[in-house]
This record gives sequence, structure tokens and C-alpha cells, in this order.
Amino acid sequence: MNDFNNDLVEIDSGDEPMSNHSDNPHFSTILEKRLSRRQMLTGSLGVAVAGMFGASGVTSLANAASGSFLPPAAGAKPPFALNPTLGFDAIPVTRSDTATLPLGYKAQALIPWGTPVTGTYPEYKANGSNTGEEQEQQVGSHHDGMHYFPMKNDPNGHGLLCVNHEYVDQRVFHAAGATLVAGQRPTDEVRKEIAAHGVSVVEVKKDKGTGEWNVVNGNYNRRVTAGTPMEIRGPVRGSDLVKTKFSPNGSMTRGTINNCAHGYTPWGTYLTCEENWAGYFVNKTTPPREHSRYGVSTSNGRYRWEAAQSGADEYIRFDASTKAVDATEDYRNEPNCQGWVVEIDPFNPNSTPVKRTALGRFAHEGAWLSPPQLGQPVVFYMGDDAQNEYIYKFVTKARYTRSVKGEILDEGTLYVARFYDDGTGVWLALDYNNMAFQAAAANANVVFKDQADVLVNTRLAADVVGATKMDRPEWGAVHPQTREAYMTLTNNSIRAPGEIDAANPRGPNPTGHIIRWREQGNRSWAEKFEWDIFVLSGDENNSQVLPEQGGPALTQDNIHASADGLWIDQNGILWIQTDMSGSQQGTGPFGANAMLAANPVTGEIKRFLTGPNDQETTGVVSTPDGKTMFVNFQHPGDRSQPGAFTSNWPDSGAVYRHPGDPEVVAVPSGARPRSATIVITREDGGIVGL
Repeated sequence: MNDFNNDLVEIDSGDEPMSNHSDNPHFSTILEKRLSRRQMLTGSLGVAVAGMFGASGVTSLANAASGSFLPPAAGAKPPFALNPTLGFDAIPVTRSDTATLPLGYKAQALIPWGTPVTGTYPEYKANGSNTGEEQEQQVGSHHDGMHYFPMKNDPNGHGLLCVNHEYVDQRVFHAAGATLVAGQRPTDEVRKEIAAHGVSVVEVKKDKGTGEWNVVNGNYNRRVTAGTPMEIRGPVRGSDLVKTKFSPNGSMTRGTINNCAHGYTPWGTYLTCEENWAGYFVNKTTPPREHSRYGVSTSNGRYRWEAAQSGADEYIRFDASTKAVDATEDYRNEPNCQGWVVEIDPFNPNSTPVKRTALGRFAHEGAWLSPPQLGQPVVFYMGDDAQNEYIYKFVTKARYTRSVKGEILDEGTLYVARFYDDGTGVWLALDYNNMAFQAAAANANVVFKDQADVLVNTRLAADVVGATKMDRPEWGAVHPQTREAYMTLTNNSIRAPGEIDAANPRGPNPTGHIIRWREQGNRSWAEKFEWDIFVLSGDENNSQVLPEQGGPALTQDNIHASADGLWIDQNGILWIQTDMSGSQQGTGPFGANAMLAANPVTGEIKRFLTGPNDQETTGVVSTPDGKTMFVNFQHPGDRSQPGAFTSNWPDSGAVYRHPGDPEVVAVPSGARPRSATIVITREDGGIVGL
């Protein structure tokens, strides 16, 4: 979920280059046909597209008032008990170098980058001079997806917070920025950057007197980094495609990279997902399809880790060039060991993280669990965050029981979505033994050796079966009661102006939209579904809520762009987080990146918070009682240069403000900005959002 700059792409953003050159239909084409009553956009998108969705003859997904919002399970209509009231006043569009919250709310900053959590607990140095060894014992950089695992003795005041760390901003991360000497990187700089990636597992506890949350210096605390040994499980284990000098039998690898969103399992483990990992590697020889389809560089890695001065094996592995006769003598297969969903047991700090390869290899944004049902398969939804890539789901072979463990993820079927213009869709199996898949591969003149080959080349397999290209599928969310799934389609910069029509009035599409679907028979493992659009994001003149119902345009209370993070809480509120950059965030009508609250039934949306300068609002979870919410602010001050900071959050002292309070202005020579988790509570002790 790295920054997507609509008018200026920065080298440090880490977004993948567009690498899907298949002729599969693009979602914009599907949507154009779906919105079949053509009208020219005149002033308001609401005028242009109101009523268009109803022409298909398919039962409306959004007909919540009549109770048909989802297909009934076993002949019964699902009760709409979760119809939340958004009990706060929307905050205005805001730009201030701090968090802005509604009246009646307060916040604290928790576990900013550099917080000591393990080992000898080395203190964070404000000048950025911590060493690589120290960083291995501190909270990582650029917080992203996270989950809270409550302790049984005090679930609402004591738990484990698992936090992803997506990447580093070298200009802020080092005292004077990164250095390159005669084409080589100082080894300790590389060690420090590797240590800042991955995951932090941190025990946190609320002080019953002050209400403040603090780090517990306990045995659960752990850093999982881009250098941590990991096991490869599932169909790819032992494949020739993952055999390396480090693991000649293809059973182990090192590190998890560019961890974006996340997931969790019913058996109490954390899933961290590897997104834009391809750019960390270089292959200066002829790249195979499992490199080229994902955008592995042919010049140098993103941070040039392969050029560490020591030349140690732990750094050389980022050079995936063919250097020997056999793959077990070099690291040509090292990129194939990235791009997976990784399972971590937060309650066992001595456990080895496991890459669950059956869930596919791509730029994983996250893995979102559909509420499990006893005796039925376990289902996860996933998005591939790159322009024109796909939406996936994984269905386990085994059925869910209360005694299952992570091994259930090693066997199952990976599917990719095809959306039809009549509002229906199908899940296409990416299964080597499936006759339809074999026929599609033969028709495309593509050969797969086995299921491991299919999974290492997941994108190619999805191309082959004719999946629908989407506008950067990012975060997903599954309703805890109805099992309806939502996914943000953040934006797409490559739609040409000449493609503008009533269905696609923005070319390119800088503001994105949110899609949702329901599975046939309300069964998450079904192979057919129906879909519609929840919101077309934008400003007042270029947006619409619930277009199939002819809903209203967005207002000053809820205009937004580039929706990214999503979460549906236990009360049914859909939380929407934005990831704008460039002029869209700096000078446009939307203000700073924000988090909004939405009612999935009525379509009501309100802006709940905005963050400090240049940050991305990402990652949200709460305690079981809903009274404490954790939200991440990633890369505040990401336009900073060494000694010229565009944000000082959170160490400026102003962690939050309310509307009407004086704005906070960054001091270029002030505190170094740090990603951190913000802990939000109501001043009256109530449930957040209600």
C-alpha cells in the first residue's frame, strides 16, 4: 500500500510498475457495460449515473431496506441487527501536523519507530544514529496493517499488538540519509534497513489509573524482520523454483519484505502479507517469467542491499542473477521466496514464521478472513495491489473445527475473480489438476509443470483463465454478520482521457471506488457471486454513494480520494482509510489523509479523523469492547530531506487536536518524524464511532 502519486512518482514510494500485459478485460470496461444507461457527466456524478445500475435485471445488492441486501442463508433472511448509528460530528477537511479528532475524543501515540521492545532495549536516538543491531531490538519503520490479540485475563486492557512495517524512508531513517560509496552501501546501513522491515509483536497494557497504554517489557515481544529465517510450506515447498544456496532443498528462506496489510486466523495467529517485494531484487541476466511478470529490476535493487560492502551472503541474496550452473549455488530463486502470506504465532516467540504458499504469490495487500463456520471450509479474500491486477480468494480443502491449526492453509483452492457486466461474477480455479484450468492454459499456449509452478506464477495463471483487471485492489473487509465482502480499488493512473464516458467520468481515475460482492447462497466458498459499487470516491462534483440506488454525491463531511484501508468493526461500522499523495493531498480539496466511518446499510459516511503532514492513514483495529481503537500513521513527513522535516509528529508534543483548535505547523529543524500507532478513546469512556 505504498504511496501512489498521481502526478509525481517518487523513487522511494515503492509502487510496482504495471506489468500486466495480458488482453484480459479491464474492470472499467465491465463497469461501463454495467452502467448501461449512458448519460454525459454534467456537474454532478449523481445526476450522471443515478439509476444506471438497475438496468441489468439482477437483484440489487443494495436493497437493504427490503431485507434482500444478501441472499438468504438456508432460506432465511439475515437479520440486520448491525445497522450502526455514527454518533459523532464529522470533522472538516483539515491539514495540520497532528491528528484531528471529533470533539469528545482523545488520543495518545504508542510504539513509534525506534521504540525499544526486546533484547537490551536500546533507546531511540533522535538524530537517527541507531545502529543496525539496535534497530533489530526496536519497533520497525512505516507501520501498516496490524491486529490486536487480547489476553484472556484482561482482553480490553492487555494484549499483543502485531504491526507490519512496510518500508523505510532513507532520508529520515538515517542521520544524514543513505550513502553509496563507489557503488556500495555501508553494511550497517543495510543491516539497519533490513531490521526496520517486517513485523513487531509488542505486548501492551493499559494503566488503570491514567488510561494510557504502555509497552510491557515481556517475553512475548519480538521482531520479525527481512532477515528472519522462515519455513516454506504448502505446494511450493521443495520445488525447484525455491531452491537456493541458503536452502538447497527448498524448505527454508529468509525474511519477509514490504509487509502491507495483514490478516488473522480463527486459531489465533497473525498473517502478514508481502506486497511490493519485487523491487528489492535485481536480476542482471535474462529474467524468467516468475521475475518479469512481477517487475524484478534488471539494474539494481530498490535500496541496493545486494551491494552491501561486506559482501556477506545475507545481502548477496538480493542479487537474483544466474551466477552458477545450479540454482542451489546462487540466488536466482530468491525472489520466488517472496510474495506470500506469512503466518506468525504471536504467543510463541520461539516459533518459526511460515510462508503459506497455497494462498498464491503476488503483491499481497492482505488476507481477510470470512467468518468461519463449523464444518465448512475456511475462506480468505486477497487483493493484488498493482494497476490492472486481480482479486483472489482461497478456500481450504479441510473443514473448520475448533482444533484446526495453520496446516489447514497448506491445502485448498486458489481462485481469481471474473466480473460480468450484468452484476454477476465467477471465481476461476487456479488449480493444475482442474480440467478447465488445463484447457485455458493450453488455449493460451502456456505450460505449467505442476501446482508449485502455478502458484509461483500466480499472476500468469490468472492471466490465462481470463480474470478481470482491476484498479489496484487494496484492502478488503468482510462483514462479521452477513459475510458480504468489500474491497478498495484505490485509483488508476493509466485510463486515458479519451475513455471518459458516463460510467467512467474520470480519465485517468485518480480517486478510485469501493466494490462489494455477495457470494451465492451467502456461502463464502461458493464459485459465483453478485457485485455492485458501494461508493465512487471523489469531490462533490465527481462522486456518488450507492450508485445502484441513485444515492447522493459526497459532501464536505465525507469527500475523499484513494480509499485504501478497510475494516468492519464488531458494531458493523465500515472504516475507510485514504492514501493520497502528491497534489491530491497537498493542495487538493480533500485535505490530509483521513479515516472515515460508513454505515454499509444506509451508505451514510462521515470523516472521523485526519493525520499529520504527508502521512498515510493505515491499519485499524480495536479492543473487543470497541472502547479503544488503534490506528497507524505511516511515513509522516515523507517529503522531508535530512534536517528539513515536513512533519515533526509525534515528537512535536501535539499528538492530536480538535476542530477549531489552532493548527500545528511543522518546524523543518524540529523533531524527526516517526511512524506510530495512535490510540483513540472517547472522553466519556464509550464505544468509538457510536
